[in-house]
Amino acid sequence: MNESAILQRVRLAASKLGYRLSRNNSGCFEDKTGRWVRFGCFAPGGADLIGYKTIRITEEHLGMAVAQFVAIEVKTPTGKLKPEQAQFLKAVRESGGIAIVARSADDLS
Repeated sequence: MNESAILQRVRLAASKLGYRLSRNNSGCFEDKTGRWVRFGCFAPGGADLIGYKTIRITEEHLGMAVAQFVAIEVKTPTGKLKPEQAQFLKAVRESGGIAIVARSADDLS
């Protein structure tokens, strides 16, 4: 199964688990003036899917909804993280977010 097919299955599974995600296309291209233009959130290294998951927190905040940042990098079963992708996911985890490398929808649970 290719990465695009895995990504679609991950998105569907994630929505059933309460994640609200957007596709984060990233890359660069040369414009007509010869300048390189980068695009994508958090490029380079930004995850394929970014968004949030609503969580409920401590008793003093009972009933309050809080959005927790989510970053999911989708890879094929043999795909490898680039160093900048690993760095981005590490930064998300260290900041209290959810960071996942998904090789299938099963990696979300």
